[in-house]
Amino acid sequence: MAITAESVRFGYRGTEVIRGVSFAVPEGAITCLLGRNGSGKTTLIRLVNGILRPRAGAIRIDGLDVLQSPRPAIARRVAFVPQEHQGVFPYGVEELVVMGRNPHLSLVARPGRADRAAARAAMEAVGIAHLADRDYMQISGGERQLVLIARALTQETPYLLMDEPTSHLDFTNQHAILSIVRRIARERNVGVLVAMHDPNLALAFADRVIMLREGQVFQAGPAAEVMTPENLQALYQMPVDVVGLPDGRRFIVTEAR
Repeated sequence: MAITAESVRFGYRGTEVIRGVSFAVPEGAITCLLGRNGSGKTTLIRLVNGILRPRAGAIRIDGLDVLQSPRPAIARRVAFVPQEHQGVFPYGVEELVVMGRNPHLSLVARPGRADRAAARAAMEAVGIAHLADRDYMQISGGERQLVLIARALTQETPYLLMDEPTSHLDFTNQHAILSIVRRIARERNVGVLVAMHDPNLALAFADRVIMLREGQVFQAGPAAEVMTPENLQALYQMPVDVVGLPDGRRFIVTEAR
């Protein structure tokens, strides 16, 4: 079972930005989209989520055709975590997390005991149960990101989409968030598709990498095989090297300018 994209094309105002892209996102693994600004990472996330409609090609979630499916059906299969969320109303943390149950409720139904239990379990899973009664807008940026992840988990979907979830976080919170996401992927068999800017984070946390260049897949496959100096230099158009440590970890270094 997987999210699959087949020869997907999309453009804005006559300019094609996604050009014949094909890939797969398996369950139980983190698949990372890497590329420079404007390469199409966020657009692909929105296409998979059904927010945008491709001009050509097909996107399927476990066989469900996204283009032909109603929004609630998509939301029961894939949850979305944005870069950040600025609440308009003063929601409490638990109240916001419970909203993840909306795809499973009718328009007039209110969350019941089972829905609130799912929300509490999700907050426990990401370590924010102690924030349940706090005002969402009064907690830190890292805590808000965990709330959004908990809301996504409350949807109980087999797939999770994340658009640069660490872009506004400090070093500590970046690693804390992605460590939690990796644990969720493995323990719950959730397939994660995440757009990232930092290739070092992809090298540390991704199982698979899709490199995008000018709206096309440049390289794709297991992270250890794809994240080579040659591929990274071609992707980012700058000299880089991949350095290995004795314990097997690797990190990417660039030349100082």
